[in-house]
Amino acid sequence: MALTVDIPLIRLADGDHWSILMVRSGLTVIVALVVWGTWRLFSRNAPALIPGRPGLAVAALYGLSAVTFIGAVYNTTTANLVFILAFNSMFAALLSWVFLKERPRPATLIAMAAMFAGVLIIVGGSIGTGNLAGDLMALSSAFSIALAITITRASGRDMGFAALVAVALPCLLGAFMTAGTGYRIEAPWWIVLNGAVVIPISFFCLANGPKYLPGPEVAMFYLLETVLAPIWVWMIFKEVPTRASLVGGTILVVTLVAHSLWQLHTGRRRRRAAGTIRHPV
Repeated sequence: MALTVDIPLIRLADGDHWSILMVRSGLTVIVALVVWGTWRLFSRNAPALIPGRPGLAVAALYGLSAVTFIGAVYNTTTANLVFILAFNSMFAALLSWVFLKERPRPATLIAMAAMFAGVLIIVGGSIGTGNLAGDLMALSSAFSIALAITITRASGRDMGFAALVAVALPCLLGAFMTAGTGYRIEAPWWIVLNGAVVIPISFFCLANGPKYLPGPEVAMFYLLETVLAPIWVWMIFKEVPTRASLVGGTILVVTLVAHSLWQLHTGRRRRRAAGTIRHPV
């Protein structure tokens, strides 16, 4: 839920691409380090900032996703961005199949095919409109997050702080580029709220989710942003999605909802079946 206001807050800040990336990422790193330092001060059970090589890989992927995400915000519509990001659940299912040998059921494979068709409709509708580069950045961000979720799931380690400290690299990149282009953020309080509160809360929770749930299920929580972010942007900025975006987005959302309901139903059925098993005394 916290992540659903991320894009509207970036838009409300009304700033330069690189300035927004620098401030948003820098505040997130500062908050992460303060919380981690306080945790370690009062408890020996504080998780590592970067837990080994898996932590480095996860941090690099979240850092890459932060750069491509901000680029997508400025180069495509909000609807296109969040609809394409919703595809990360299918990326996560595919990566779990390849690397974790968690073979998806036939229903998941059908959902992947339907969502792929939806993304093709959105991207195809952007050709010639100037949004194609932004759509490809959104697709790259979705893949990076899905791969980070898969590595977290495989390692079983606490990656909450790795996901937050990772944005130090985008912050440095943003600072380097801002030195050349100049700093401009018209309403900095919105990006302060975004970088210091919204991003730390949402990414810490999402990065820890794979410890308790399969990767594809964690990725499906992005459905909230898929549905709500375009509504917030439409209410605030009167940005109306294109026809291709609405058609492709509808396919994505309906597929995700149907697949989620199917997962809930099969999960409950398995639990009921397990509850009826009688063991010999």
